[in-house]
Amino acid sequence: MKPILKLYRGYANEQELIVMGHIFKPTTKEEYNFQKKNFKHARSIIGMFRTKTESNADIFLNLRGTIIHTKSLDDGYFKFCIPIKEISDYGWLDYSVYIMHHEKKIESKGTFVRPFEGNLGFISDIDDTFLVSHTRNPLKKLFILLFRNVNTRKVFEGAVLHYKALSTAGRDNEEQNVFFYVSSSEWNLYQFIVQFTQLHQLPRAVLLLKDIKTSLFDFFVTGRREHNHKFEKIKHILEFYPNLKYTLLGDDSQEDPYLYENICKIFPVNVLAVYIRQTGKTKKEKTQSTLENISTLGVAICYFEDSLEAIEHSKKIGLIK
Repeated sequence: MKPILKLYRGYANEQELIVMGHIFKPTTKEEYNFQKKNFKHARSIIGMFRTKTESNADIFLNLRGTIIHTKSLDDGYFKFCIPIKEISDYGWLDYSVYIMHHEKKIESKGTFVRPFEGNLGFISDIDDTFLVSHTRNPLKKLFILLFRNVNTRKVFEGAVLHYKALSTAGRDNEEQNVFFYVSSSEWNLYQFIVQFTQLHQLPRAVLLLKDIKTSLFDFFVTGRREHNHKFEKIKHILEFYPNLKYTLLGDDSQEDPYLYENICKIFPVNVLAVYIRQTGKTKKEKTQSTLENISTLGVAICYFEDSLEAIEHSKKIGLIK
């Protein structure tokens, strides 16, 4: 048996590259199969939350022939924050990371994005923003997570059309705007989310998720508890790309409106628009009040039930054609 090396999509600006991943202890368990159904799928999902990570492991980044060494953290997570000068390309670029196991190299290839020159960036939540998850009903959310595989999970009608339009907003060729999906889901669900977004042809994005979980108890509270992680991740993105104008997309099932309000207050010239999906039968008064307050900062707001409303709003404010 050999350790498992998982890489996540990274990102770069003019001065720094950030790539990350996890290293897991050797296991005889098979890789999660997105096609499994019913109880076989449930067993696979639960297994993803019983994974064992490798701490303090030696990890090597190969960046265009330059080898950079680091070690994994206590939870098996590793992150390279590297100053760069020589990268002149834009779009999605390749990198590789390797580990040594019994004098044999185990290598994995990943990608990172260096945004094309432009002025737009997009940050979106996942659950109940474009992926139907029923966060307001914890038992239903758990049932869907366990018994609906990637092929049977649903995306909100019109969401893909909206996101595709945003990804090409202000562009005349095949270049695309940069997207980040920031969620309270854990790294355990990374591959599931990637496959779901690919299946539905949502814009390719950097995913920033919560710390990995390694126990059965953690599975039953997945995606819940504090949301400060999302605030810090979004704040980091705006600091990392300070010259972009951002659109924030979320929903009213948890804390998105209030997180986005704080972001708008801290970055008063960086946010163009905030979109919040209505997840219940009626709009929430607190969410409406929060969005109205955001609008006093000169930010366009849209509290919508149907993605077609969001599309029309984006056209109205000139964000898309």
